[in-house]
Amino acid sequence: MQLSDILNGAVSTVGRYWKQLLGMAAAAYGGAAVIVAAALGVVYASFSGRIHGITHAPKGSDVGWDQAGPVVLGFSGVLLGAALLTTLSTALVSAGCATVLQEAVLGRPTTFRAVWRRAWSRVFPVIGAVLLSGLIVLVPLLLIAGASVGVVVAAVGAHSPAVAIVVGVLGGLALVPPAVWLWVLFSLAPAAVVFERQGPIGALRRSARLVRGSWWRICGVSLLGLAIGSTAGSFVQLPFTMVGMFNGSMLGLTSGTDPDPSRLVAGLTGYLALTLLGQTLSQIVSVTFPQLVTGLLYIDRRMRREDLGPALVEAAAEAAGQQPPDVTSPR
Repeated sequence: MQLSDILNGAVSTVGRYWKQLLGMAAAAYGGAAVIVAAALGVVYASFSGRIHGITHAPKGSDVGWDQAGPVVLGFSGVLLGAALLTTLSTALVSAGCATVLQEAVLGRPTTFRAVWRRAWSRVFPVIGAVLLSGLIVLVPLLLIAGASVGVVVAAVGAHSPAVAIVVGVLGGLALVPPAVWLWVLFSLAPAAVVFERQGPIGALRRSARLVRGSWWRICGVSLLGLAIGSTAGSFVQLPFTMVGMFNGSMLGLTSGTDPDPSRLVAGLTGYLALTLLGQTLSQIVSVTFPQLVTGLLYIDRRMRREDLGPALVEAAAEAAGQQPPDVTSPR
């Protein structure tokens, strides 16, 4: 497949299976957003008295940890839960995109229920592959960062600020190449988890084998897919942001007058709700499209290296409703 084939394939997959793809992403990210919003409401209701005391404390007075600590810990717990839910949702969407592509390359219809069931069965291996690849990427970054910090500290101790600045900048730039190289090397692992039912370690090895010899092409196409998805997501979020800002401008705030508290609360609530909705829809678009591009890159590499094309054509010719042969397992 050429670049145009991959991009057109991703767009046509969205057009044909938009209900399954957007339904999966909306259920994952929307469910996570509802849970986080409910958790925020519970934490706020539990510590409303403390929050009121902190925000209305007299000027110059110190707020002790006894009063602020439970509030900080409560909202920190919500943020940690939100990060975990986001990771789970992203892995579920990634598995769902690969599941849809399995049907799309064969020209077969599918349902949201079938996609959800198969994606959920592979979500934890996908999370394992993503976390494991993240740890592998983190090791050289920590080594480079540690060496850079050591040199900077030594330069500062020797009263050489110019050397410290140069080393700090060069150390920061040195972090980019190994991070990008490892990211591309393991970028096909989630697709391998779903298509071949690999475990996390096997998927990383499989991705490294498929990427070998085509690193630059996969890097360029993946970055292009990310750019297109991010741009489309920004356009989706823009109307919600503009409406939220317009709603905020209608709070009745004028210079020299005190704002109406009820209108202020209503306006801020509407703005936050619109912003959250826009971010959720934007995330659906910005995550789904790059995952489809990555999945098609995985199929393309298997076509080039393992002659998968004829097997796909044979499977696509199977009668509708029959279970096709397992053409996605390693050959």
